[in-house]
Amino acid sequence: MQRTIVEINDKIRASKAVVWTVEELKQRLTDTSIAQVAKTVDVVTTGTFEPMESVGAILNVGHTDPPMKIRQCWLDGVPAYGGLGAVDLYLGATMMADYGEAETERIAGNPSPVRGGGHVIEDLIAGKSVHLRATGQVTDCYPRASWESTINRDSINQFYLFNPRNLYQNFIVGVNGGDRILYTYLGPLHPQFGNAVYANPGAISPLFNDPDLQTIGIGTKIFLGGGIGYITWEGTQHFPLQKRLENRTPIGPACTLAAIGDAKQMNSRWVRGCYFQNYGTAIVLGVGIPIPVLSEEIVLKCAVRDEEIVAPVVDFAIPRRVRPTFGSFTYAQLKNGHITIQGKKVRTAPLASIRLSRQVAEELKQWIEAGEFTLTEPVASIPSDRAFLSQDPSLS
Repeated sequence: MQRTIVEINDKIRASKAVVWTVEELKQRLTDTSIAQVAKTVDVVTTGTFEPMESVGAILNVGHTDPPMKIRQCWLDGVPAYGGLGAVDLYLGATMMADYGEAETERIAGNPSPVRGGGHVIEDLIAGKSVHLRATGQVTDCYPRASWESTINRDSINQFYLFNPRNLYQNFIVGVNGGDRILYTYLGPLHPQFGNAVYANPGAISPLFNDPDLQTIGIGTKIFLGGGIGYITWEGTQHFPLQKRLENRTPIGPACTLAAIGDAKQMNSRWVRGCYFQNYGTAIVLGVGIPIPVLSEEIVLKCAVRDEEIVAPVVDFAIPRRVRPTFGSFTYAQLKNGHITIQGKKVRTAPLASIRLSRQVAEELKQWIEAGEFTLTEPVASIPSDRAFLSQDPSLS
């Protein structure tokens, strides 16, 4: 059985496409064959809603009169990078507010004790106004030295997310074998294996269902933050050469993707600033990828279950890049609420929202069924030969 994306798009436009979430597909396969499912379904939707660090926004705030060449800028106290065009800025989700700026602590409506770029991006997407303060490099064509104003998504020219790293294909499980609480990018890890935190939603996550990126490439259209986005390149720390199980799923962190999308069309329900105590800020982002059912092999890959994918347990009490591990556990074990480490029962919790990850896949399904979202042919494949390099050659 073979399909093409052109044929699937024709069915989408005619409202005849059969679209299932990947969870629905896995459920149907309990009493239906791979071959029958492949004949029936045209598109499978996947989703995740999880904290992501390597996310940021490009903004063009428009020229002032007289013109200004921005070199330093703060948005609600959060530094934005001004080393692009005269009024082009890049605002990173993990950049935290300078304490010298007014109203950086507990800004009205922001429950976090620290404000960061992720919170500013969320507010702009929600249509709120943010405070801008900038200083400039005075030149003959840009004579203005400073500027203070408020901006919102409708008062600026461009506002789009450009994310160097989204969609970890897999990740680690964090534990703490030490004697004090550790504040990490997975949240607080309690001493003496008081808890274990895993980041990935498991078998519904996009890249577990196309482990070799057969249908996902540069130019693939995706659900990004409640709007339409596109895969632009491999993500930073892309590591497709990670060891893999027989079903081709990786045993630890592997592929990542870079993505872009118009933030003016996004929904703040799917883009939320967050703060990790004593660690820093980030953003929680909803990302969904449609997988076209072009062959039975694609259905076979989408059939993978939580019992068939694993993540390694890593001890954060050792302050090194390479830390001791306590073996691997399946996502079914992790989602059971506890695992056993060195004879001790350790409670587990997901950093991703599994409930909202499901909703991302469901919303993308509804877009496709309504004819509002068609599929794209990748213009090139994601590189598959990347190793993970370290500044310490012995660790690479």
